[in-house]
Amino acid sequence: MDAGLIAIGAGLAIGLAGIGTGIAQQGTGAAAVGATAEDPKMFGKGIIFMALPETIVIFGFVIAFLLFGLASTAPATP
Repeated sequence: MDAGLIAIGAGLAIGLAGIGTGIAQQGTGAAAVGATAEDPKMFGKGIIFMALPETIVIFGFVIAFLLFGLASTAPATP
């Protein structure tokens, strides 16, 4: 497999996961701030709901890390 294509795939894994997380946190963040403004006891739940979309980026990073490991073992094409 070509190492360049693997690197593109790893970049897409991180980039698209980051975009997905940003879109998810857009609504979640607004709702968490609004809930905290109404009731300060909701701060902890808001933080948890803000952290949940971050797992998408962690999964993207793991996939990119595995792809880079695959790229280091891929034979070089002439």
